[in-house]
Amino acid sequence: MNAVLAHQSLCEGIVDQSSIAIVFGDREGIVRLWNAGAETMFGWTAGEAIGKSMDMIIPEKHRARHWEGYDRVMETGVTKYGQSVLAVPASTKDGRRISIEFNVVLLKDADGRVLGIAATMQDVTARWERDKALRARMAELEAKLKQAGVVTENKS
Repeated sequence: MNAVLAHQSLCEGIVDQSSIAIVFGDREGIVRLWNAGAETMFGWTAGEAIGKSMDMIIPEKHRARHWEGYDRVMETGVTKYGQSVLAVPASTKDGRRISIEFNVVLLKDADGRVLGIAATMQDVTARWERDKALRARMAELEAKLKQAGVVTENKS
């Protein structure tokens, strides 16, 4: 096997079998790649997802903002989420809302025109819920301490 084929096969195997969700959307936001991690995270099989709009995983109330940013990236070829992680809500096949973190890779043709976006995503719902509960508990305890006169306003 030559080195190019070995590399291509290796890349395909990693993408296909990764537990991290990897999704590619074309310029119009149509799913063109949906790996095993995406199947597990969102509940749709690749056969159900490929060829469909990414709206299937974007909560309805967030779609306008998503598509505004997506279209801007398609036109400009610039995104800030290649290096930094974005945390957003997402929807699953069974209607559950989950919290995900993701970053993206812009795929471009030889002329530099954006072909679409590949996103690597992880479900961080459990951590988000733990953090939310901790923030609520901290606020409750701070309020009790303040009421008892032990703590004054926190100015951090």
